Amino acid sequence: MTVTPDSTAVSTAETVTLAPSFLLPAAVVLLALPCLVLSGWISAIVGLFGLFLLVQTATLRLVFTETALDVYRRDQRIRQFPYQDWQYWQIYWQSVPILFYFREIKSIHFLPILFNPQQLRQQLVERLGDLPAQEDAA
Repeated sequence: MTVTPDSTAVSTAETVTLAPSFLLPAAVVLLALPCLVLSGWISAIVGLFGLFLLVQTATLRLVFTETALDVYRRDQRIRQFPYQDWQYWQIYWQSVPILFYFREIKSIHFLPILFNPQQLRQQLVERLGDLPAQEDAA
């Protein structure tokens, strides 16, 4: 399979690559400006974090296959998360989605929303459905 670096979703035989979304990284970079009022150091840290997110958005891709969610850096797969191991998923703050959480049998994962949130939700519902709510959530 080839992962294309363009800004549109690519669908090929049950494989979907999510389009990147630069909204969250850009918002974090812009947040660094008002942080200048507080401190130059705080502003620099927030700005560097925003730049880090921009680089990650440009280089990482989420690819939904028939059996797993694959994470690619450019054309190299760096992680695979088989659907059979998933127990729960959630996108936090639906009005302004910024964080994607999912729990597997042996681990939990938090990812910033660096991808099109509507495509992400659509693929999660299609491939995993609405997984049961966390039993240990208070």
